Amino acid sequence: MKQQDPPRVIDARYMAPPEPLEATLAMLGTLLPGETMLLRLFREPHPLYSVLRREGHSWHSELRPDGTFDILITCAGASMAEGPGA
Repeated sequence: MKQQDPPRVIDARYMAPPEPLEATLAMLGTLLPGETMLLRLFREPHPLYSVLRREGHSWHSELRPDGTFDILITCAGASMAEGPGA
C-alpha cells in the first residue's frame, strides 16, 4: 500500500478574514482528487463548510486542547462530503 504524503497545511490562526477562506480555496484549487490539506483556525469555519459541501469535498474537524480547530480537507473525488459532527 502506498503511504499518502502528509497534507499541506494552512495555519490561519492569526489571519484576518477573509484570508483563511481565500487561502483555503486557492490551495484546494491545486489539489488532485483524494489529496488532503490541513487548515488550522481558532474557530470553526462554518461558511467554508458550506462551500466544501457544495463542491463535494470531504472534511473532518477536531478541536485540540489549545483551542485550535484542525480541519482535514480531502479534495473531491475521494469520498462524499461530511456534515457537521460526522
